[in-house]
Amino acid sequence: MKKVLPLILLFITVNSFSQVVRKYSNEFLNIGVDAASLAMANAVTASSADVNSGYWNPAGLVALEDNELALMHASYFANIALYDYAAFATPLDDRSALGISLIRFGVDDILNTTQLIDANGNIDYNRISLFSTADYALTLSYARELPVQGLKIGANAKVIRRIIGDFASSWGFGLDVGLQFTKGNWNFGLMARDITTSVNTWSINEEEFAKISNAVADQNQDLPETLEITIPKIQLGINRNWEINYDYTIKAEVDLLLRFTQTNDIFSSSSVSASPAAGFEFGYTGLVFLRAGVGNFQEITQLDGSNRIGFQPNIGVGFQYKGIHIDYALTDIGDQSAAIYSNIFSLKLDWELFR
Repeated sequence: MKKVLPLILLFITVNSFSQVVRKYSNEFLNIGVDAASLAMANAVTASSADVNSGYWNPAGLVALEDNELALMHASYFANIALYDYAAFATPLDDRSALGISLIRFGVDDILNTTQLIDANGNIDYNRISLFSTADYALTLSYARELPVQGLKIGANAKVIRRIIGDFASSWGFGLDVGLQFTKGNWNFGLMARDITTSVNTWSINEEEFAKISNAVADQNQDLPETLEITIPKIQLGINRNWEINYDYTIKAEVDLLLRFTQTNDIFSSSSVSASPAAGFEFGYTGLVFLRAGVGNFQEITQLDGSNRIGFQPNIGVGFQYKGIHIDYALTDIGDQSAAIYSNIFSLKLDWELFR
């Protein structure tokens, strides 16, 4: 069974393309980046103001004072899936900025058992090979301050590459638009992802697909559809900052994620679903930061058929010294949601380090 299970999962994955418009297409782009932001349960749409704004809200790139570089690594499902992220951003002038980022989410060394049984019906373990499945996203971001005081706008152009070994691969493209508005100590944010719908065009290797079809009997043998569309999502946020006696800072934000389809979010209808998130950060002298957040509120069906509300609590800590930022986040404390907890580390370098 251990030999056959990966093959069955692969067959189901390839056949899942048959749904042209899907709720969870390109879902790897919704995981998030930056341990500091993940510790705050992704509630940073209004307050994001560094190199990671290229992901959370490109309008925040305007706040850059110098070049910044960010790196992050995380593992999921007992280190089976690896998630890596790198980004660089630079101010063009005092009113605009440019950024670029790369995300990879992949599972490597998967057993390919399509040739496990030879032409004579014998099991030959030497015929097992390995393959990888990986999702990539390259994003180019641009931000500019508008003539209205406190108002900033940003946009992302995304190129998406998805590969499932030699079985199938796709190219995709999408656009995001973000807005931020600042009034005193208050910040407001809006992030619209995939505003024109993101489109992935798949190329299926018919020869390799035939091997799967022959190895998994009594399954749909037709080639799947080759077009996949990701519908838009909107995230709204409001943030407030406090400074106490020059040594202590507090940042708090509440966000609301809107998806234009019915999901298991706690607020859901046939046309729109919504899930709130809240994050909190306490800083001391700009050197040490403690963070916490809760989000991903969903209605989860139990094995006995009953429902419960699941949520994802996160905590984290960060250190900053002369342009070096090191952050850590532990997500899903207490296993309250359907997600798997993860340890996440990220590094950010500000070019002030070299001044």
